[in-house]
Amino acid sequence: MLILKDLDALPEPYAGGVIAIGNFDGVHRGHQALIARVRTLAKTRAAKAGVLIFEPHPRAFFRPDDDHFEITPLPRKLELLDSFGLDLAAVRSFNRALSELSAEDFIEQVLQEWLKVAHVVVGYDFFFGHKRSGTPETLKAIGLTHGFGVDVIAPQAEAGETFSSSAIRAKLSAGNVAGAARDLGTWWRVRGPVVGGAQRGTPMGFPTANVVMPKGTALGHGIFAVRVVVDGTRYDAAAYLGTRPTFDDGKPVLEVFLLDFSGNLYGKDIDVIFIAHIRPDRKFDSTEALIAQMEVDCDDARKVLAAAD
Repeated sequence: MLILKDLDALPEPYAGGVIAIGNFDGVHRGHQALIARVRTLAKTRAAKAGVLIFEPHPRAFFRPDDDHFEITPLPRKLELLDSFGLDLAAVRSFNRALSELSAEDFIEQVLQEWLKVAHVVVGYDFFFGHKRSGTPETLKAIGLTHGFGVDVIAPQAEAGETFSSSAIRAKLSAGNVAGAARDLGTWWRVRGPVVGGAQRGTPMGFPTANVVMPKGTALGHGIFAVRVVVDGTRYDAAAYLGTRPTFDDGKPVLEVFLLDFSGNLYGKDIDVIFIAHIRPDRKFDSTEALIAQMEVDCDDARKVLAAAD
């Protein structure tokens, strides 16, 4: 998949492509409907299939002091888009200049002059241009006069619940990683470096890797059954996210105990893949009581992960 940035010129073979537009945070099952339509249309036209995404998320641009929870930071998002067989991912910087373009100028400068689109696919809730003045209907109308087609994809839902990035964020914030996975179509994961910690786990028999999660990530606290990818190898693990109320009730940290691993992880970037929430965080009366519960948690994690294969 070709990744095109702001100042990159579009290679000639990619002109006349079919492009889906959106933020694609999560690349969830609603987004996947747009991607499927793009690929179908591109195949029919013998054209390239691609997406146009914006970085950072417009919400993060307009509200820089807020911690914006990205379900899939850009590197992960690009991995997922590539996995769906797209030919092109155009990454456009969302900045003041872009935000002040009128709907028609956005179409002319970005879609036509830069990407040279032949067809565009958007979701029913797509807005663009200065102050979100452009709508799918606007895009269709201007497309007619500019010679490109537009498909608008209806809401995608299951059991009466529409797939959306905001709904997935809410599920993750509640610790419902299994529900988020259903909406995403894959397990949710975070990637971060392993850093030093308080070293409490080692003397208790549970040496953990402390992982720095991306800024803004909001996940409900508790114990999780997870899988960890280290240097391309996958391990079963139990993870804890919380404030360690038995000890210091401090800043939340993600601590991961790999069930069948020995070695040094410090400084490595690892992927933590969340499979299931096992129990909420709570305070224990003693270190001994906490150790006994950790043994139960690890057994529960093994059972959940064995059933998830």
